[in-house]
Amino acid sequence: MRKVTIAILAVVMGLVFAGCRTTALYNVEKAPVVASSNKKLTAQDTEKAIMRAGGRLGWVMKKVENGHIEGTLNIRKHMAAVSIRYTANEYSINYLNSSSLNYDPATSTIHQNYNGWVQNLDNAIRVQLSML
Repeated sequence: MRKVTIAILAVVMGLVFAGCRTTALYNVEKAPVVASSNKKLTAQDTEKAIMRAGGRLGWVMKKVENGHIEGTLNIRKHMAAVSIRYTANEYSINYLNSSSLNYDPATSTIHQNYNGWVQNLDNAIRVQLSML
């Protein structure tokens, strides 16, 4: 009986600690497209920067249509997918799908690593845009 109690307690504690690693879902909304030069960028320039940035970070980037890219990142048993809408002037990165990241649509929370991955992608896009 004692072993069963210890096992149940261990499972409950594991769930509590796992829940502590979730946080509010992070999206990038209407980030401005800014180049380092005074060059006027096009939507195609923005697309190239997004594709290059995602690819360099291990995201699989797929153009769905003009102005829309979907990115998927697989790390170990985790998968995160984002929808990236863009124009010549701005871009947005929004949650699309995930697995093994404890996403809860009711509270809009997800494993904290997801937010780091999206922030890294956003930073990489800004770097690529600044090099145009």
